[in-house]
Parts: sequence; C-alpha cells; structure tokens
Amino acid sequence: MAMAMIEAQPAAAQNAVEDLITEKKVFTLQSYTTQGGRTLKDVKVGWESYGTLNADKSNAVLICHFFSGNSHAAGKYDAKDAAPGYWDAIIGPGKAIDTNKYFVLSSDTLVNLNTGDPKTTTTGPASVNPDTGKPYALDFPVVTVGDFVNVQKALVESLGIKRLALVAGPSMGSLQTFEWAASHPEMVAKAMPVIGAGEADAQLIAWLDVWAAPILVDPNWNKGDYYGRTPPNAGLAKALAVVTLQANHQDWANATFGRRPAKAEEDPAKALSNRFQIQSILDNAGEARAKVSDANHFLYLVKANQLFATGGTSLADAATKIKAPVLLITQPKDLVFTADAVEKTAETLRKGGVSVTQAYLQGARGHLDGVISMKQAEGAIRAFLEK
Repeated sequence: MAMAMIEAQPAAAQNAVEDLITEKKVFTLQSYTTQGGRTLKDVKVGWESYGTLNADKSNAVLICHFFSGNSHAAGKYDAKDAAPGYWDAIIGPGKAIDTNKYFVLSSDTLVNLNTGDPKTTTTGPASVNPDTGKPYALDFPVVTVGDFVNVQKALVESLGIKRLALVAGPSMGSLQTFEWAASHPEMVAKAMPVIGAGEADAQLIAWLDVWAAPILVDPNWNKGDYYGRTPPNAGLAKALAVVTLQANHQDWANATFGRRPAKAEEDPAKALSNRFQIQSILDNAGEARAKVSDANHFLYLVKANQLFATGGTSLADAATKIKAPVLLITQPKDLVFTADAVEKTAETLRKGGVSVTQAYLQGARGHLDGVISMKQAEGAIRAFLEK
C-alpha cells in the first residue's frame, strides 16, 4: 500500500546512454464534485509525461502512483538528479513500456502525502479553501480511490485521449488501476495492477488503522487543526516507520540488521533507551520523510484505502464490468497485500470473465519489490503489451 523507503532507489538502467528528462506540469479543475457529493473549487494536481502522443492519440499509458509516491514514475527532472522516477527500470526508450512507442503520463493524486515536496502539486486538507482563505484541515471531504481516478480521467480527457493503451501502477496505484478498469471499461485497453488486490479486506483495514494510530495520539495533531502551529511530526514519523516496516519483509530486516545495536557501545540490555539498529534506522527514515509530508493527508489516504472496493461496491460485482485483460504482478512475500488476498483477487476476476495473466516477483523486500525489482517483470510486460 505504501512505500516509505529507507534507502535510495536504484539508479536508472545502467545501460542507458542518457537519462530520460521530463518536466512537472499542473492540471487545474475549476470545480470537482467528489463521490460523496461535495464540490471543491480550484482543484490542482501535478502531472508529467514521457514520450510523444501520436496523431490519433491511441498510444497513451497511464501510471498511477503508490501511497507515499507521486507522479514521478520515470526519468529525471534534471540530469543532475540523484535518482530517476520509481519505475524507471521499465519505463523509457527501449524499455518494457517503451517511450519510443507510448506516451506515458502520471499524475499526483488528491490528498497526496508529499505536501513539502516542490515537485508535488495536490489538493487536500493542507490546501487553502478558497471560500475561507484558510487551510481546509478536517473540513476537507473524505475522498476515495474513485475520486483519484475521476480527476485523472479529467486530465486524460483534457489531452484529447479517449482510450488508454494501458493503465498500470503499484500498491495504491494498483487500486487505481482496478478502479479504472471497472468504472471506465471503455477507456482501458489493458490493465496492469502490481502488488495489490481488488478490495481492502478486514485485515488490511485494521492494519491501516495501525498505520494511522501514532498521528492520532500525537497531541500536536489537535484533531487536525495544526496549520500555523507545531505539526504532529512525531506521530507522523512513527506512522511512516510502521509503513516502511510492513512494506518490507523479515528476510530483508534480518539480513540487513540482525540483532545489532544502534550503537556498539550501547547494549540494548543495559538501558531502556538503548536501541537496536533496525529501530534507529526506521525512526530516522520516518523523521526525514515526515518533514516533507502532511499528517492529515496521511490520514485521508488511509481512509481512501480502507474504503476501497473495485467499482465502489465489491470486486465480485465489478469483475463483470471489466473488459480489459489484466496482467497481475505480485510478490508472494508481500506483507501488505498478502498472497491469499492476491489469489482471491485473481480467482474473482476470472469468475467474472476477466482474462488474467499472473507474474510473480522474487526478492527479500516483499511489497517493496513491486517498486524496486520491476526489471524482473520486463519479459511479462512486453509479452502482455504485444498481445
């Protein structure tokens, strides 16, 4: 569901002659009515693209981002950037999603987490309400994955695109992919959800509550009213640490940290404040990420993911509406969308008449392999797109 990362993502494909360079743009809707019936004014989201839209606008691919991500799916904004977008291994000239052939676009969602990142544009609780001149805070309406998709649809249609050759994305991006395929079947030729399932089950709903809990008990959260005051970054940092741990796997944790203390001279057995290395690393990563994130946005993303069922009802109902063939790419060690949930999704889709091809990632990172290990799936993606 989320990918809060401890280490830098892998550099762009080593064989690339030069980096794919892109620029961030802003899409604006004068008004947008949420699925819950609330109308928002001046809705803005960031977006970017790679490749060229062809004359009949039939070569567009939409990439949907994960919980803690943004639109930066591939390439760099500047050749000097430290790392490319998260799926650069499979998006670019000559890669599995070939930008010599496809026009690839991606946008920031509503309530995007990364409010402190100058390369992210979003509308959410931290945004100023045009009617009051103050941040919405918790007056911002609950939004759903369906709302994320509807704003993307408006962006796509503003470019004159009537049908997408492919919709794809990891984790929360997979939820948006399922939603696109069910709610707008006439617009989706093929769908590639990665490390995700077709609805949030009870276990995932409860885990998402665990993610949110540290924010809610931080006194600085103040029931969401903290703009212009001290933000609840202690709670947000711990929430992000929880997300990072679940997005990984014990194979990674044990091999990377084992039982080593955070400081060699501070034995964890000697004092309550002495810590293990994995505790220190997770907390440091959470604290760094919290500085450019917003706690209310985190909570709204949690709610959107808890509410998710493909098509807004149930996967079983939605499966009968999906027309696009599906390439479902997952990691059997995933601790967020477990193997059981994934197989239930595949079975339900097939019962609904959907053509489903499955591919599996290997590695020690669990859920996170759906971001950093996608090169493994290159052959499956190429074959799927060529069908």
